[in-house]
Amino acid sequence: MITKEELAARFVHASENVIAAEDKLTEIDSQFGDADHGLTMVKIANAIKGAIDESDGGIKEMLDDVAMAVMVLNGGSAVPLWNTWLDGLQEVAPEVDTEQLKAMFAHALEELADMSGAEVGDKTMMDAVIPASEAIAAYSGDEAGLFEIAAQAAEAGAENSKNFVSKFGRAKSYGEKTIGTPDAGAVSMACFFRGLAQA
Repeated sequence: MITKEELAARFVHASENVIAAEDKLTEIDSQFGDADHGLTMVKIANAIKGAIDESDGGIKEMLDDVAMAVMVLNGGSAVPLWNTWLDGLQEVAPEVDTEQLKAMFAHALEELADMSGAEVGDKTMMDAVIPASEAIAAYSGDEAGLFEIAAQAAEAGAENSKNFVSKFGRAKSYGEKTIGTPDAGAVSMACFFRGLAQA
């Protein structure tokens, strides 16, 4: 069983990990995007931290507050995508044991996939989210191990995104020039999962 306090601490670590990666995310996004992904992700991460700090109630209420805090931000395509993913987490989050954690992440992936339409190989955040979610679904063990295997899968997926041609967003117009550079959205999601692995 994971408590609200434990999950809150993991989300704070995840947010801080994203904030620490701002320059890296900006540098990646400056190559084929608007160079604003780092700034946008810092806004999202700070909104998550703020909502957790002010949240009352249980895990579901906390994740609902987090999703709402992200929803009201201005910040390009990342904001609705992250809001959808976070909202998907809270929709199946009463008191959370390992099986319910798995259900949470499966539902969040389902909601995000419906919205984004992207798959592995399209060079988007889904290159990290899908492998992490699949690793969680296949996992059997305790919560600590679940977050660690998810982080490893997300990191591998983000790294692998450099092998693909961008098929979404502004980077799409650069075609094969995008090969060799990872997707900024996949990298920020991998940073978030790495932070979730910190108890």
